[in-house]
Order: sequence, then structure tokens, then C-alpha cells
Amino acid sequence: MADGSMVNVASLKGKVSDAEWQVRVNLAALYRLVAHMGWDDMIYTHISARIPGPEHHFLINPYGLFFEEITASSLVKIDLDGDIIQDTEYAINPAGFTIHSAVHAAREDAQFVMHLHSDQGVAVSAQTEGLLPISQHALVCIPQLSYHDYEGIALNLDERERLVADLGDKNMMLLRNHGTLAVGETAARCWNSMFFLERACKQQVMALSGGRKHILIAPQAAQEEVARQMVNSAPVSAALSWPGCLRLLDRHLPGYDA
Repeated sequence: MADGSMVNVASLKGKVSDAEWQVRVNLAALYRLVAHMGWDDMIYTHISARIPGPEHHFLINPYGLFFEEITASSLVKIDLDGDIIQDTEYAINPAGFTIHSAVHAAREDAQFVMHLHSDQGVAVSAQTEGLLPISQHALVCIPQLSYHDYEGIALNLDERERLVADLGDKNMMLLRNHGTLAVGETAARCWNSMFFLERACKQQVMALSGGRKHILIAPQAAQEEVARQMVNSAPVSAALSWPGCLRLLDRHLPGYDA
């Protein structure tokens, strides 16, 4: 089986703390999972992770690598000012720094932050009604979903305050005319949130292909029941599915943990 890593980067295993290395491995796995699902956008969009410790440092993708190429060792460590604080040949994308630094700074629980430009995510983000309660996946997402209006390519630092205010305490967001965003205390929870949001968006696009007139909205009582059911089950289901996700990568895109 071919190794999924296609760039030669010196391993950082044993050269960083065990805690940082584990975050690197999990973050690289998230990049590979996005690539496996076909949700990547060449070298654009980002997933970031906070490194444990008193310093507010986090990891983000090296600008120029495709998601299927990213490894634990190739991820770039930066601070909240966007300064690279490790020896690396790579730069970072300032647009990624703008969105992700804002969320990491404002939300202590947002250890992992994922932002995508998938076809279905962008499509629903551009629909005036947003995500409709027409599928079980959507009902799981809606109680944790927020919205942020499009302001242009995320290069203006003053957008950060508005984005964070719009996110509030939610774990998912539709960035209008732009894409999707999910946060989580763990890689597993971040991935589970994004998986359900992206799947709900895809289902909505497919349902609306026949027109809006005959779309069936889930009963309000059912919407409330799903919201209640998900309060305690979401963390458990995320933890249960994550090992399987890593096994999938080991079969199809190995090398993320290098």
C-alpha cells in the first residue's frame, strides 16, 4: 500500500512534547479525512489546533501542500499574532490565520477549528433560508448552528470580532457565500460536527433539486426531541467513531502520523 505522504519533511517525533505530537497526529488525520471525503479545495481552507500549555500556540497547514500530503511533522506552529515559531520551510495563509486565531482566542473549548469550502457547504451557505430542518442530520446540527455574513476574503483583522460574536457558544457555523466551520474540544468532536453539517448540506442540495415547493419540514416536536437527545450522545458517538476514522486512513491514506 502506498504511503499517503508525498513530501519529505523531517520527523518532529521526539523533538516536541508528547502532548504536542498527539495534537499534530490528530490534526494531520483531520486534513487527510477531509481529502478522503473530497471536501478539500487544493491548498485553500484550513484546520487548526491549539497546542496544550500556557502559551497560546496553535498548528495550521503549511501553505502549498494539498490536504492529502499533510503530515504531523509538516504542520506549522504559530502564535496569535500569526508569527511562525518553529523552523520550517513553509509559510501560512493569512486568511486562515484571521479566522482561526479569532476562534482560538475567544473560545477556550475550541481546541480544533475546521473551515471548508465544499460544494454543498457553499451552496447551502448561499441559500437565504440557510440549513432547513428536513433531515435527521440537519436536526442534529441546527441547535448548534450559527451564521456569519460574507465580508470578502478573510484578510481583514477587524472581521474577527464580528465572526466570534456570530459564533457565540455554538459549535458549527455557515459562513454566508463562503462555506462551513466547526469547532470541538477534541479532533473527534470537531470531525463529527463537520461530518454531520456537510452531510446535512448535501442532503439539502439533493432535496431542493426538485424545487422548494414540496419540501417536507420535520415536525417541531421532532426537532425539539432530537435536540434533547443529542445533548449527551454527541460526545460519546464522536469518541466511538474516531478510531474507525483513523483505521480508514491507515488503509487509504497512510503516513499522516509521520
